[in-house]
Amino acid sequence: MFYRPEEGHGLPHNPFNAIVTPRPIGWISTRDGNGQDNLAPYSFFNAVAYVPPQVMFASTSSKPDRGDTKDSVGNIRETGVFCVNIVALAQRDAMNASAAALPREADEFAAAGIAKAECVTIDCPRVAEAPAHLECRLTQIVQLPGAANFAVFGEVTGIHMRDDFLVDGRFDVTLFSPLARLGYRDYAVVRDVFELKRPGE
Repeated sequence: MFYRPEEGHGLPHNPFNAIVTPRPIGWISTRDGNGQDNLAPYSFFNAVAYVPPQVMFASTSSKPDRGDTKDSVGNIRETGVFCVNIVALAQRDAMNASAAALPREADEFAAAGIAKAECVTIDCPRVAEAPAHLECRLTQIVQLPGAANFAVFGEVTGIHMRDDFLVDGRFDVTLFSPLARLGYRDYAVVRDVFELKRPGE
């Protein structure tokens, strides 16, 4: 089938995010200017550059108590920092609980029973038991077409990796099975990996 997004797809559910899969989940932790912590998962997330290392995530909705965006973007506007927490399969329920629509003053760490740790290079909390963390300083927020669509870019200033997932000098994702977002309400995990060499290598 073919469809133009502005004309609709005629299917029971939107297939767009089922086509662009799998997508890594950026479990974004922030702290506002008053010291209030926030945690929320974003499936429009990825790494975008090596030198310096940079990541991005996109927020695509808003909350009545945040005006044109959500708590994560609002907090980053105030402080200029955020942390990306990598989600393991074992943390799927905690990650999902942190996606609840809570008031601005609520702390998703506390609401979902998630232990915190402090970042090193930025003033921000992180998920203590996550397999890895990327501490980030904001480089730019880009407003995208459409209501409440913002892409947030950050430079990675500090990286944490759990030692139990380092094997022979490599970060072994098969030991914790990172969670990925598919379409609809579907998720996947990474358990099997294989290697391909580029032509000429």
